Amino acid sequence: MPKMFWRIVITASAAGGAFLLTSILDQDDGDIWQWVASIVIGSAALIVQYLLDFGERFEKVDTRFNEILAATTLFSQVDGSVLRSDEVTRLVLGYTKVRERGGDIVQAFAEKELGRLAKTMEGLGSGSADCPGENNEWLIDITDCVKMTLDATSTSVDREFWTNGSAERYLAAQEKAIKRRGVEIRRLFVVRDTDEVTPELRALCERHRRRGIEARIAVRSLMESSPKVDDFIVFDGELCFETKPDQESNPDRTWLSAEPDHIEDRISQFSELWAATEPDPEPEPAAEPQPGVAPTAASG
Repeated sequence: MPKMFWRIVITASAAGGAFLLTSILDQDDGDIWQWVASIVIGSAALIVQYLLDFGERFEKVDTRFNEILAATTLFSQVDGSVLRSDEVTRLVLGYTKVRERGGDIVQAFAEKELGRLAKTMEGLGSGSADCPGENNEWLIDITDCVKMTLDATSTSVDREFWTNGSAERYLAAQEKAIKRRGVEIRRLFVVRDTDEVTPELRALCERHRRRGIEARIAVRSLMESSPKVDDFIVFDGELCFETKPDQESNPDRTWLSAEPDHIEDRISQFSELWAATEPDPEPEPAAEPQPGVAPTAASG
């Protein structure tokens, strides 16, 4: 309504101005020329306003069309990719509902989560992604996706991990991968010297073996080169999950890498460590007593 009002005002002003101007410039030809000029100029002013308005509307339509075209192109790429388009659709619809119904704190949290997801997707698209601290959810989710092999080192950086609740979830995910998908899992517990091979560490290895995981203890001082070993996991020979330590050897950052050269280096390093490590001998079963023979007392 205000827009139409201003159009009428501008048109009337242009027509009135034209009438006044023609009456001042030409006072001999009567009122016909003045009326014709005012009507023509007023009409021209109205037409110009409509043309300007049409130009603005067309620009908005063109912008919207480009947005729709970009969205269509994006979704067509998603349809042709490994990432399922229905998951992307769920994400967009879920975010739209949050924007419509959520309060300020809910919207702020949704924005933060969406930004974190976008950062991860951008990172993986470029070959690597990272986040501060330990990310056990990444670890378990990737384990749920592995299809063939999982080769891992466990150093002092993540030794405390095996005592918290996430460790049990991680082991359960690995056991499921072994039993349901036939995944081969190997893990090396790396220590510096033989005095770090404690009964607790041996019990941890046995705990892994009961899940179907090949577990060994690698003592660096017994190896020829005594190599420095980072804490890493290679999934299917395609993705590397690494825990980076701080100055006190506590988990400081989680890093994912899909760079082929880096993956190849990690695979080679693990293969060399595994070949240089002997498996623990299987515990010998206790001898069954012969019928009619009393068991002998242990000496000493």
